[in-house]
Amino acid sequence: MMPNTMARPPIVARFSVRRDLAIIAILFFVVGWLCARYDLSDMLLALTQPFEKYHLDELPGVLLFVAAALTWFAWRRMRETQRELRARLAAENELRAAFDTNQRLTRDNVRLLEQERRQLARELHDELGQSLNAIKIDAVTMRDARDALPAETERTAQRIVAVVDHVEGLVHDIVGRLRPAGLDELGLAAAIDHCLEGWRRRMPAVRFNFTGPAVERDFGESANITLFRMVQEGLTNAAKHASARHVHIELETREAPAQQCEEAVLTVRDDGVGVHETSAARGLGLVGMRERVEALGGSFDAGPIADGGFRLVARIPFVHQTA
Repeated sequence: MMPNTMARPPIVARFSVRRDLAIIAILFFVVGWLCARYDLSDMLLALTQPFEKYHLDELPGVLLFVAAALTWFAWRRMRETQRELRARLAAENELRAAFDTNQRLTRDNVRLLEQERRQLARELHDELGQSLNAIKIDAVTMRDARDALPAETERTAQRIVAVVDHVEGLVHDIVGRLRPAGLDELGLAAAIDHCLEGWRRRMPAVRFNFTGPAVERDFGESANITLFRMVQEGLTNAAKHASARHVHIELETREAPAQQCEEAVLTVRDDGVGVHETSAARGLGLVGMRERVEALGGSFDAGPIADGGFRLVARIPFVHQTA
């Protein structure tokens, strides 16, 4: 939520008005007492009498007019300032409403996107997976019946088995990218562990470490999938683009006093070549992560580390609940 910097506490405003009125009243009586005590009017008349030809005795009237004109001028400026202040407050309220609407739409978009991915992953697994399995069974049957089939048929069956194995692997990878394995059943920490196992197999020269909470926590579906996508983005940047040799991921929970709740804190840190701040800010992947995290009411930081490498940090508030 955007802070309202123009609002002023009513109690402080009333105290300020009363204080100013009290000062004016005190000065009024002090000036009146001084004028009566020292006969300032007579003194002014005596001082201006030698300069009657210059009409200096009319100076009080001129000064009174100047004071009245300045009062009118200040009043007009105050009215214009009040109008501008009301217009600014109205614009801030509209901007705040638009910001809240944008956050809500982003959350709805993430939720719908993940629902669609989950449904697509389920259909790929159930429908396409079963069909491929049926083809593979027939091909294996053809291949194993070597005595009854010619050599060419046996080779064809072997090719079918190889193709089906390849397609099954592709489907498995697609399903894993659409919906992280184990996220719904085992939780975020287990899904991150499973993801890191795949990276360790693909890139054995890179060390991947993960530190998770002692007790599995459920941060909510939107927060879980957003934090997992951030892990994927951080691993991709670190291992493929930054040429990192060591990647450390840390997931923890902290108190968020400003929001009176707990927050999930995910840190992805590597020792790679790093990324220049301007290019990091323009990266579509990091921009997308920032939008998704901020849509959940959290904060996202990305930047180079002083001693080398790059770090991503996401903080997302959540309602306290255990898995």
